[in-house]
Amino acid sequence: MRAVVVEQWGGPENLVEREVERPEPGVGEVLVRVHAAGVNPVDWKTRAGGALIEWGAVPAVGWDVSGTVEAVGPGVGIFRPGDEVFGMPLFPKQAGGYAQYVVSPARHLAPKPASLTHVEAAALPLAALTAWQALVDVADVRPGERVLVHAAAGGVGHLALQIAKARGAYVIGTASAGKHELVRELGADEVVDYRETRFEDVVSDVDVVLDGIGGETAERSLEVLRDGGRLITLPGPDDVPAARAGVRAIWVLVEPDHLGLREIAALVEQGKLRPVVDVVVPLAEAAKAHVIGERGRTTGKMVLTVA
Repeated sequence: MRAVVVEQWGGPENLVEREVERPEPGVGEVLVRVHAAGVNPVDWKTRAGGALIEWGAVPAVGWDVSGTVEAVGPGVGIFRPGDEVFGMPLFPKQAGGYAQYVVSPARHLAPKPASLTHVEAAALPLAALTAWQALVDVADVRPGERVLVHAAAGGVGHLALQIAKARGAYVIGTASAGKHELVRELGADEVVDYRETRFEDVVSDVDVVLDGIGGETAERSLEVLRDGGRLITLPGPDDVPAARAGVRAIWVLVEPDHLGLREIAALVEQGKLRPVVDVVVPLAEAAKAHVIGERGRTTGKMVLTVA
């Protein structure tokens, strides 16, 4: 099969398409014929230096996939060949999603929302699960709470604001001026232009902050939280500020979640969640997607199509 592998750690030029052996599903696993693969910041961060990933014999990146079950291993009862699925296999272990086929534990996948194309579905798993686990499982966002989503037009952010809105929250998003229309269209009640205004000067009494930026943004986010507030930060444990009395600051790392994927699919089918796909390129041009992503100007998600 064809797959994009990492020849050596470093720049995007080290992503190369190669012919590799097709994997076979083991006990509790399925083989998925990949139609589309999502691209996430963790992809280029690991390509550049390894990061959290436990690598296989042939280093390969990519976790978001949408495709068709090709074969099932012993003990799998929830899928059959021909089923359309989406998911985030194995994260943070190597999955090799930039490929024609990928093996996944069955419970790391879920039925693809029928209303979405494979390209749209591949944009969801990692980013939507990150938002779901942060806002629902950890922060337990309740109706009427005030939620601040940083980078609200980004990959995680644009899904997080929709999930928070579906939970009945009042949602405030930060984004550059050119993206305000989209952020409001997706459900934000207020939008702050972070380039022109310090968000802590105009936002207060927030119950939950979802921070996908880290650093100074995480520190400043503490200022807008009311007593009992929760700051959920995503970049890494080093970006968790020392919380003041009365608030919590937590780092969340996404994990595969069959039930979470089903909840996300349900929101899609209810018309409460939709992925925004900004860039679509063929598998062979994965390096181009990484170049675009590292500029930090993408709206929503990028996806690779797999022939």
